[in-house]
Order: sequence, then structure tokens, then C-alpha cells
Amino acid sequence: MTFIDAKQRFSNRVADYVRYRPGYPSAVRDVLRAECGLKSGHVIADIGSGTGFLSELFLKNGNRVFGIEPNEAMRQAGGEYLASYDGFVSINGSAESTTLDDASVDFVTAGQAFHWFEQNAARGEFLRILKPAAWVVVVWNERLTDASPFVREYEDLLRKFGTDYASVKESYPREEHMRDFFGAGAYSSHTLPNFQEFDFDGVAGRLRSSSFVPTRDHANFAPMMAELQRIFDAHNQDGRVRLEYTTHVYFGRLNSPVAPNDWNLA
Repeated sequence: MTFIDAKQRFSNRVADYVRYRPGYPSAVRDVLRAECGLKSGHVIADIGSGTGFLSELFLKNGNRVFGIEPNEAMRQAGGEYLASYDGFVSINGSAESTTLDDASVDFVTAGQAFHWFEQNAARGEFLRILKPAAWVVVVWNERLTDASPFVREYEDLLRKFGTDYASVKESYPREEHMRDFFGAGAYSSHTLPNFQEFDFDGVAGRLRSSSFVPTRDHANFAPMMAELQRIFDAHNQDGRVRLEYTTHVYFGRLNSPVAPNDWNLA
């Protein structure tokens, strides 16, 4: 599946993305310490680093992190968000062309940006920049769509008003995608709980941060926000609603330059 605007589609949503998107649980570090031997001295290439949520997990661990981000607005926001960390280096690059040196990093990581990558080109680039026996880690927040009456109606809202929601959702990584990317038996995974709680302004910002919803100048924006207000009013508890996620952590080593199937998520 191809999205020709993949590298630019969040440019007009950066402020909402920074404020309202979910981060990643600190327990991700515990998984990687136990399973991959993560240490503070390891060098990380965080691909599609965006606003810096995943990079920050490793910076807090004492790692040096190269944040690779092709979108100028997102890259600037990430640089501002992580400005207090000396170990962060922001780079104008992409999953398919990071600009990093050969065999220069101990971990390649990717968060929500993973499904925009051109899989085979990215895989070859990761093999080039990784040191021998180094790790690739993919961390993904999957929003639960049947956890409560509110989230069921929120899902209906996305399907009704989302511009290309079905296509984007179809591209989200699934187990078969991980098998294609890493190779059968070449990766492991863990799941962790995650959640956000919002007042109405917060959940409205979370909605606006999604690349597939109408922007303010679209005819469907006002009806969409009216529908969000309706379902918030119907389901909030003491003025707040909850979005729940499963955080998936996939980790493995890459052993050949070409993935077995031509799966293209970008």
C-alpha cells in the first residue's frame, strides 16, 4: 500500500501531535535491557523520530540518540522537545536514507512511523548502519477499539469522518508484517498496557492529531467535532474519558538484505 504524502502528512498537525499523542511506557526499557542487553553506552538510531517520544525513552537511559526525521516541522518540534538532552542529534534523513555511517549504531528503533517506511529499502539501510549482531526494535501503540462505549463510538466517528482512515488502519503492522520484515523465528515480542485520560479539549486535540481526519478548513470538520462533543457528553466520567492502548514491542536481528515478501507499508 502506498501513501505518496507519507513524509509530509503530519506537517499541519505538529502542535496537536506533541501535546496529545500517547508516549511509550518506561517498561519498554526494562524489556530491552532484559531481552537485548540494552546499556547506556549503546548508540541508537531512532528512525522517523518525529516529536521525540521514543527517542526520549533512550535519552533517559543515558544513550546517544540520532533522531532521523524527514519532515521539517516534526524534526523541529522534536529538537525543541528534546533540547535539554545533550545526547540527542537531530538529522534530516529517512528510513531509506539515514545519512549515518556504515556499522555505526547498536540499535535501530522505530515507533509509530514504522508503517510509513518502504520496507525493503529501509531494511537494507538498517543492515548497512547496524553493527554486527545489533538489534532492530519496533514499538507500536495500538489503540483498543472495543474497550468501552466511548471508544466504540470514537471508532465509528473515525470511520465516518476519516479521509483515508480505513487505508491507514489497514497498513498498521501486524504479526505477519513482522515475520516478513525480520524473517520467521528471527524476532520476539512483548506487550505492555498504556492509556491516556482526557477532558474534552484533550480528546479533541488527540482527534486532530490524526493524519486521516479533516482539518479545520474542511467541510466535515465542524460536524466531526459536534459528533465528538456528543459522544463525550454521553460517556465522560467526571469530565474525562479514557483511551486505552496495547504497546507492542518487537525486537530482532536482521540477517539478509532482502525481506522474503514485497510488503510495502509506505
